[in-house]
Amino acid sequence: MTTETTDNFFETLPVFEQFVGVADNSNYKALPDDWMLATADIVGSTEAIKQGRYKAVNVAGASVISALLNALGKQNHPFVFGGDGALIALPASQVLEARDALATVQAWVKDELQLDLRAALVPMTDVRAQGLDVRVARFKVSHDVFYAMFAGGGASWAEAQMKAGRYSVQPASSGSRPDLTGLSCRWNPIQARNGEIVSIIAVPGTSGADASFQHLVADVIAIAAEQNRGAHPIPEEGPPIKFTLQGIDTEARASAPAGKRFYQKLAIFAQIGLTVILDKFGMTAGGFDPKIYKRELVQNSDFRKFDDGLKMTIDIDATRLSRIEERLEKAAKEGTCQYGLHRQSSALITCFVPTPLAHDHIHFIDGASGGYAMAASNLKAKLV
Repeated sequence: MTTETTDNFFETLPVFEQFVGVADNSNYKALPDDWMLATADIVGSTEAIKQGRYKAVNVAGASVISALLNALGKQNHPFVFGGDGALIALPASQVLEARDALATVQAWVKDELQLDLRAALVPMTDVRAQGLDVRVARFKVSHDVFYAMFAGGGASWAEAQMKAGRYSVQPASSGSRPDLTGLSCRWNPIQARNGEIVSIIAVPGTSGADASFQHLVADVIAIAAEQNRGAHPIPEEGPPIKFTLQGIDTEARASAPAGKRFYQKLAIFAQIGLTVILDKFGMTAGGFDPKIYKRELVQNSDFRKFDDGLKMTIDIDATRLSRIEERLEKAAKEGTCQYGLHRQSSALITCFVPTPLAHDHIHFIDGASGGYAMAASNLKAKLV
């Protein structure tokens, strides 16, 4: 069992730069015993998505990461975006700040997005008492951005406990506002170019053969890697910069109370207008270069991850998708995995940009018509 107790645990992990490394157990290190798991998700997200509210669901999930990272004062804690929720690991020394952030972000999601966000704080000691673990790996996507990969089954157990009403964090009173500085959703959906945008979830099956599941993960990654740029759903040059009124409204709700929202919308609108002009004419302003920013956005996107299972939102052609499905179906019949996937015509980007002049802005990718939430629903339907 690990004896690591420092608050900068994530920074001490070895780094891997090829995504296939998620299938290598040697890249993972156990969380310290005195850490906690903060987990949250939207109640009834599938129904909200069916009502066309997939962008609001994504913003709610990303708001959990934004609120917690801002409250904790740094971005070097392991976290993962799940589409309709999120998970962040943090030292017990910061549990009071985390509880307050989770309580206020629940209130904000209810007030501004009309969605119900549930949340929990689960001690690692309780996870390990179940014979499970949370192991974390550090995947480098660019010079400035690293994403956490989670394995061991403990994160999934913590989520299940939350859904059962245990370890709950109660919402703050209506009108409470978390610090959501940097939460942004200015991008329009990104259309598929190779075929379809496909969100895939594959988790270990009933066979208990860890090596077989690792081999499956490597195979699926390898097939996707045959596609240009590894089936990345965002164009290499970055997404087109356009005005999106829905995104402006949501961002204004995150950054300003109702009485100041009109002026905040004007400010965001002006920022987007300036960015459009700079991008069109190849200009810069105050050190900000939109073309560099867009390229960094592509590099810093989390379109692939491992969270007690493989999760990918990729732009892939029909032939390679058929091969992935065949491989997953074969593994499912053998008991190696359980899986779900969801097809759509475009992808969504939700961003956390503390400052556009820094290079560590992070961008969460999901399918634009349900993505991971619908893939998870598909997976659950197969288990009935």
